[in-house]
Amino acid sequence: MSQLSFVNRLRAWLPLLPVLALLLGSYWLNLQVQPVEPATGALRHDVDFVVYGLRSTALNTEGQPRFTLLTEKMWHYPDDDTTHMKTPILTSFFKDQPPTRIDAQSGMLSSKGEEVKLHEDVHIFRPGRSPAQDQHFNTEYLRVLPDDGWAETNFPVLMFDRYNTIHAVGMELDNGARTVRFLQQVRAVHEKND
Repeated sequence: MSQLSFVNRLRAWLPLLPVLALLLGSYWLNLQVQPVEPATGALRHDVDFVVYGLRSTALNTEGQPRFTLLTEKMWHYPDDDTTHMKTPILTSFFKDQPPTRIDAQSGMLSSKGEEVKLHEDVHIFRPGRSPAQDQHFNTEYLRVLPDDGWAETNFPVLMFDRYNTIHAVGMELDNGARTVRFLQQVRAVHEKND
């Protein structure tokens, strides 16, 4: 009796099997034809804007230039909020002293622009009160905080002026106080050329 009752139940459900197969097939087909979500620039590392020949000036509270930034080309990636620059030139202005100029082959701005990282053939020109006091610095990387007048590197540095040549690894440059601190492996040569 139990075998006959199982066969009767199977016969009762048999007409529903094609309907169930049709439902499963429709569900699978629906999944296959769903539109692909469009990829946004925020998910990919794509440039969202490019600026050529940028010249930007930041002013202090008195309306005087604090620093200027010139760059041949600047482009931005929205996914990591980085701004890259080609041949940037950063000039910092200070009260009662000549401006300091920093240039490089490439650079990167932080998302709020408070930090500038310069790479490849970085050159700093810090004029003195006379040409004999002009200072030149060369390195391959420099981190600059333009609002603070501060620059630093942990890369090798060459500094030279009219009488001195200094090689070191690492440097802290405070333009506001007009000081330089070499961090390690400092070698200096002083020559009086008069």
